[in-house]
Amino acid sequence: MTHTTPYLTVRDPDQVREVLRRVDDFAPHNALVSVTPLSPEALRILSRVGFALPDVLASATGEAHRRVRSLVTAYFSPTKVARIEPRVRHLTDARCETVRARLDDGPVDLVRELSRHIPPVIMQDLIGSGCPDLDLLNRWSRDSLELFWGWPDPERQLELAHSAAELYAWLRKDVRAHCDDSSLFGTLHQNGLGEREICSLGYFLLIAGQETTAQLITTSLYRTLQHPNVWQRLADGAPATGIVRRILATESSVPTWRRIAAHGTTLGDAHVAAGTEILLELTGNHPAEARDTAYGLAFGYGPHRCLGARLAEVEVVAVLEQTARALPGLRLSGPEPAWLRLLSFQSPLTLTVRSGE
Repeated sequence: MTHTTPYLTVRDPDQVREVLRRVDDFAPHNALVSVTPLSPEALRILSRVGFALPDVLASATGEAHRRVRSLVTAYFSPTKVARIEPRVRHLTDARCETVRARLDDGPVDLVRELSRHIPPVIMQDLIGSGCPDLDLLNRWSRDSLELFWGWPDPERQLELAHSAAELYAWLRKDVRAHCDDSSLFGTLHQNGLGEREICSLGYFLLIAGQETTAQLITTSLYRTLQHPNVWQRLADGAPATGIVRRILATESSVPTWRRIAAHGTTLGDAHVAAGTEILLELTGNHPAEARDTAYGLAFGYGPHRCLGARLAEVEVVAVLEQTARALPGLRLSGPEPAWLRLLSFQSPLTLTVRSGE
């Protein structure tokens, strides 16, 4: 455990679990607070569309958190996740057909043509919400991640705030359109949550729920394609579960998460003052011998463990397996990709491939 500014960084996996388990001592209220304080001009842009992220799920505690979590859990049950897997494979096969056709004309970016296409559709299927145009969703998601988990300067903040406001305005219309049906948004409305609370949860699902899965798909494809012999084994029918779990343990799309000390307390032998901002390293520091079981820390631990953990793993495994089997001759092309590197999110920004056949 080392102290960095402005965060107390916790790296040891056992201590990370302890912090996440002790929600009364280490609260989640800073989970959605912008890493870089937003300028008054950026805040005014957001306020014009009523932008608000009240504590609902990721940043809530106590009975309010448990009540909402129980409602959301029903939409990500093991039964529903198992039923969605054939849909993931079907969507992947369709995207691979597009990739195959475009490879005839030269290198193809799998981020644009494959990774980003699957998770939004699956999320829409599961929770019953709408889905904006993929180009818009991609821009909105990336911009919101940078606005809240990046280090934009004041000028860049204004660009990102306009984008976040567009997303929020679209989301508010979608929430209103589904308030009386059996969608997740409708269920939340019918159980007493207000529009601001539903939008807060929906915003997090849109920019983190589907985007982090797309990022994990990209990283998994990239790391596997770096080893043509491993790619060939997948093409020949080998399972991808072990590959995905190793990536989750070493460089998941959500490598860190935040907590704040609710009062003066201790962690190990160290005193932690009230209000201390804590950065938890979820991935990358598991002992090698423990990675087959420790990968799950990438999804958090305890009362706030990611409800979509199993869904994300199923999606990424299915996409990796289907892509290798559909495109066994796929090879990396061009220079090393640039990476998105934010406080709590990471993945290659592009993944350029060519046909090796």
